Amino acid sequence: MTANIRRIEYFYTTVKDEPGRAFDLLSRLAFAGVNLVAFSAVPVGPASTQLVLFPEQPEFLTRFAKEAGLTMTGPQPVFLVQGDDELGALCEIHKRLSDADINVFKSEGVADGRGGYGYLIYVRQGDYEDAARALGV
Repeated sequence: MTANIRRIEYFYTTVKDEPGRAFDLLSRLAFAGVNLVAFSAVPVGPASTQLVLFPEQPEFLTRFAKEAGLTMTGPQPVFLVQGDDELGALCEIHKRLSDADINVFKSEGVADGRGGYGYLIYVRQGDYEDAARALGV
């Protein structure tokens, strides 16, 4: 199985849960040249949404946020796995973490429909370096 695992960082901000809020932020980021490798939107109550941004170059996002007066939390570490979409593609990755006694407390992924996948692995900050060693990154 071919998989590329790398360390990345994510940031998040909370916005009102209303139409156009994600579009507004995403379009401003694109205009500013901030490339995202992943994006997630999670409801955090009846009237708010947390927008989670995974920038290719974190310094571009932090500069944008500062110039835009946008409050961002982060950076937080996460692992990005990208590889060939085949049966059991994530088994070996989770086995390495399990063998190192590392708990994955959150993960999310998607197949791209063209034979590949992307997968985000979240571990506790205190376990991050041990997880990186177990994953070989």
